[in-house]
Amino acid sequence: MPSLLFEECLKSLKFSQEQGATLRALGEHRGRQDLFFKQAPEALESLRQVAIIESSESSNRLEGITAPHHRIEALVLKKTTPKNRSEQELAGYRDALSLIHKSGKFMDFSVNVILQIHSMLYRYMPNDGGRWKMTDNEIVEKNPDGKIVRVRFKPTAAVATPFAMEALTKNYNQSIHNWRQEPLIVVPLAILDFLCIHPFTDGNGRTARLLTLLLLYHFDYQVGKYISLERIFEESKESYYETLEYCSQGWHENKQDVMPWLNYFWGALIRAYKEFEERVGTIRTGRGSKTDQIKEAIGRKIKPFAISDLEAECPNISRDMIRNVLRQLRDEGIILPQGRGRAAKWIKKK
Repeated sequence: MPSLLFEECLKSLKFSQEQGATLRALGEHRGRQDLFFKQAPEALESLRQVAIIESSESSNRLEGITAPHHRIEALVLKKTTPKNRSEQELAGYRDALSLIHKSGKFMDFSVNVILQIHSMLYRYMPNDGGRWKMTDNEIVEKNPDGKIVRVRFKPTAAVATPFAMEALTKNYNQSIHNWRQEPLIVVPLAILDFLCIHPFTDGNGRTARLLTLLLLYHFDYQVGKYISLERIFEESKESYYETLEYCSQGWHENKQDVMPWLNYFWGALIRAYKEFEERVGTIRTGRGSKTDQIKEAIGRKIKPFAISDLEAECPNISRDMIRNVLRQLRDEGIILPQGRGRAAKWIKKK
């Protein structure tokens, strides 16, 4: 059965000096995170709240599951109950994400845990999660109208899926605990294996992104709690999907090229850590003017945003100051208002 985590496959990988430097840089970022945790607890709490909302929104939107931002925020903060299928799926992701943030370090990478995470995605829906697919599935590319354009990849057959998932978790744990392989190599390869197996009828992408957070927690890479990795994946979704498709070719024959996926994964993690350090540093030290802090927060937005979104990212700045900057940017033609009153949003002009 194909797997990227066989010992001979891992040992055959050859890395460049640049890739080695990237891995060392990630280790250095992990080493510095404790300093930020101790010195900026208030900043971390505001970042955590924003990240939970962004992660729930972005991971679901990558799969075409959407809802108005104010509804997503209310769902994630548990101020309301889901009203339709999309909101049910968002609420399920919120719960699974919360579980991983609270207990991820203590959750093994096992078949039972994977089934538990998938089950949580569907806890508000009539159809049950937490079951392997019963029929074969395909990873396809669709038009905006939902028509299938082409088949990107044919995953593991349904009949072989339970055995493939047992093998994946076994190979992963052997790679980490017996062969002492570098976690930052094993983790993304395990996620790629998972996506090539595609063990569920639906929810594979969301489960894979939740498992990414889970496995990174095992090795103390905690940036995903404060900076949404799902948002970073969404902001680079063309590269995300193209890289996964390219690196899945030849998987069934163990002849795939995994380097583009490793480079993409490490790059996303580097970006998250740089954003984390910049945002915590700005909040803690007041580096840069308040106007600059607001403009930087707006610059990171990829969707309509409210004043409350900016307040969460700039907790040391008054609402009046934020309003002044918004009006200035509006007059300069950089942003545009959407709606009025409490439901008003702003969007960057393209």
